Amino acid sequence: MSDLANSGAGQGEKHLQVLAAIMKLRRACCHSSLAQPGMALPSSKLALFGETLDELLDNRHKALVFSQFVDHLGLLRDYLEEKGIAYQYLDGQTPAAERKKRVDAFQAGQGDVFLISLKAGGVGLNLTAADYVIHMDPWWNPAVEDQASDRAHRMGQLRPVTIYRLVAKDTIEEKIVALHRHKRDLADSVLAGGEAGGKIGTEELLQLIRED
Repeated sequence: MSDLANSGAGQGEKHLQVLAAIMKLRRACCHSSLAQPGMALPSSKLALFGETLDELLDNRHKALVFSQFVDHLGLLRDYLEEKGIAYQYLDGQTPAAERKKRVDAFQAGQGDVFLISLKAGGVGLNLTAADYVIHMDPWWNPAVEDQASDRAHRMGQLRPVTIYRLVAKDTIEEKIVALHRHKRDLADSVLAGGEAGGKIGTEELLQLIRED
C-alpha cells in the first residue's frame, strides 16, 4: 500500500483510491472472484458456510443468510442449487409484490435457507420460520446488522435464535471489527459502503490496510 501513500495524487483522489482498496480487500475476504473476476481460489468462507449449513439442515433448522454484496449472494445461490438445497432469495431489486410472495413462501415452509442482501433485509420482513442467522460478511455498523438479524426475532418466534458472523481471520475484517469496538464513528463512516468515507482522514484509512 506504499504506492497509495506515496503517490503524487491529490488528497481527494488518494482518499478515493484508499476507499477502493479497502472495498477490494473486503470483497476478497468473501471470495477471490469478487476481487479479481475469473480467479477461482478456494473460499474458506464458502467452505465454512457449507459445513455450517449441513449441520443446521441435518438438525431441521432454517437459516437467514445475509451479505452486503449481491454478487456474493450469487455465489451462495449457485452453491445451494448445486447441492439441491431449497431456498428463497431477495435483494434490493426484488419487486415489492415478489418480495412478499417469497417471504410468505419461506414462512410456509418452502425453503430451508433465505438469502437476503443486508440493506434489503433491514426492515419490513417477518421471518420467524428461521431460527438461525448467518452474516457472511459483517457490516460495520452493528445496528444495521442487528436490525437484519431481528427479522427472525419478530413477534411469533417461539424458538431461540442463534446468530453466526463469519469474519476472515488475520484480514481487514478483523481489523475493522476490532476498530469498531474502540472508535465507532470511524468504523461506521468507513464501512457504510464508502459513502461517508469523507468524514475521516486518508491516513486513518491507510492504517486499516497497512501491515502491523
